[in-house]
Amino acid sequence: MRRTLISNALIFDSAEGKAKPGSVLVEGNRISAVSTGHDVMAADGAEKIDADGAFLMPGMIEGHGHISFIDQADMMELAVIGAEEHTLATMHNARTLLEAGFTSVNSAASAKVRLDAVIRNEINSGRIPGPRLRAASPEITVTSGLGDANKMHVKLHTFGLVADGVDEIASTVRLCIREGVDTIKLNISGDVFMPNADSFSTVMKDEEVRVAVETAHAHGKRVAAHCRAADSVKRAVRNHVDMIYHCDHADAEALDMLEAAKDWVLTGPAIGVIISSIAALEAADDPANGPALDELKKLFEDNCWTHNEMRRRGIPVVIGGDYGFSVNPQGTNARDLEHFVRHYGFTEAETLRCATMVGARAMDMADELGQIREDYLADMLLVDGNPLEDITILQDRQRLKMIMKDGAIHQHGGIAGSDSRSAQDVNWLAAS
Repeated sequence: MRRTLISNALIFDSAEGKAKPGSVLVEGNRISAVSTGHDVMAADGAEKIDADGAFLMPGMIEGHGHISFIDQADMMELAVIGAEEHTLATMHNARTLLEAGFTSVNSAASAKVRLDAVIRNEINSGRIPGPRLRAASPEITVTSGLGDANKMHVKLHTFGLVADGVDEIASTVRLCIREGVDTIKLNISGDVFMPNADSFSTVMKDEEVRVAVETAHAHGKRVAAHCRAADSVKRAVRNHVDMIYHCDHADAEALDMLEAAKDWVLTGPAIGVIISSIAALEAADDPANGPALDELKKLFEDNCWTHNEMRRRGIPVVIGGDYGFSVNPQGTNARDLEHFVRHYGFTEAETLRCATMVGARAMDMADELGQIREDYLADMLLVDGNPLEDITILQDRQRLKMIMKDGAIHQHGGIAGSDSRSAQDVNWLAAS
């Protein structure tokens, strides 16, 4: 059994929000011992890593991933890319996320029914590198809703599956489950720039949401939903949707409902794409973009107010969301941590907790992921610098001196992984 001892580290405790010096012993794919203080535990035969005071934390967890989004500028790119090219691009995105320090991804939607499931299976088999992945369905929507790119004269599939009425919804949910997804995604509200379903609209009927959740839960699957409008958030909570994304325009009643449900519900803001889209439009300096810019700025304002309220009320929030656009590319997901501190008022410790312990709930692995403690899975990052003092350092891949997933060290930044090294003392900071 592979054994690795990481000594002389500053170990982040996700539960307490503090970091203390200590050592960690990994046996196989799990943490077998954690000691605090400067004494190094005995570990005969283990590969030894001297952290030289570096920050050791659980691997980050992307709570609202879209690994099959291909950094497209236009959603139509998802309609025209071939299935073969799309599979390869998704495979590369999986590796990109792992190398950015995300050892787990909870998918919020796949662009094709089987893409997430196929990549998940390949990662689990060890045939390709990538994070732990919960596979999602495409975004199940209604005619004229977000994700419906069809016209009378042409059928176009981007990231949505169109289904209307309880029978079609139930059938579509069952199809996705048959093809291997872990999570069903619903688009209950509209979105910005949608001509027939804006971000204040709630377009999926209550009975449609209800039957989707009942069908998914009957098969032991979870349900996530795109909900920008206040009424869509309320509809999702009433029907026991497990993960409710965005919630930008939530009102007091919606927040009360989320607070009452905080023991079982999760939320995720996906603020990064809003900020990067505003920046791109401002940089273009085109008066024709004025209405779109005003719409995005209103969305940003409401999003910030809502998530400051969520932080105050203790509603669980995951980091990440909607990376995979040209303005918000895959692998830059750690920018979300800075956004949480700058725009939502989270402390650095609270933000790291969202990126680890709360993310573990999104992965449905809260009892074995997201913390550095005995018997938990050995998904860890060794960071040059202290994110509790400067959260932005997690955006710099050169600061990630070790990325460990499932007890194995993934090669990164020119540093060889454990499979290519003999058991020996290694100072990873010096090796880089």
